[in-house]
Amino acid sequence: MVAKKETTAKKTTKKAADKKTAVKKADKVATVVVEKKAAKVAKKGLEDLKAVANEAPAKEEVKAEAKKEEVVAPAKREPKKDKFGRSQATGKKKDAIARVFIKLGKGKITINDRDIKDYFPRPVLQMIINQPFVVTNREGQFDVICTANGGGLSGQAYALRHGISRALDLFEPELHTALKKAGFLTRDSRVVERKKPGLSKARKRFQFSKR
Repeated sequence: MVAKKETTAKKTTKKAADKKTAVKKADKVATVVVEKKAAKVAKKGLEDLKAVANEAPAKEEVKAEAKKEEVVAPAKREPKKDKFGRSQATGKKKDAIARVFIKLGKGKITINDRDIKDYFPRPVLQMIINQPFVVTNREGQFDVICTANGGGLSGQAYALRHGISRALDLFEPELHTALKKAGFLTRDSRVVERKKPGLSKARKRFQFSKR
């Protein structure tokens, strides 16, 4: 009986040892498989990163090329002239309105069928009217015919300058930047402030009397 018990005990210990070895082998195989999978994933990750790194500059180049294609030189404006070779524009200042026609000529300026020196005797107003030609280096190259209405002489002079500038911009679009920088293409929207009730002028008050 004792011998049988010893043999059975030996058998059980052998079975337990065999089970342990089998479990260890299975664990080893599982770890090896997991390591191989991890290595494959790592390799794929590295390959993907390399591919992305290689694709990034290619995409940047494509974007740069697209931007280059997009940045196209703006189309040049064509001059606007009538059948007589004139450009027409309207200038405004305060209540004054000037309708201007310009064409190539000898620099003669006519306002309401009168010469500029007769209509604007003040040299300052003549200088204001000629400013667009001075800025663009076109003095004595254009004849101007204008009709001016409303306002006073000063307002009409500024309206005429505005109209000449806009007409020059239409006649020669290349002069746009020079005229724009000088501020001659912008309409001056300032007008006289209205008189307020209870005041002598727009802001001037009557003298205060305590008694």
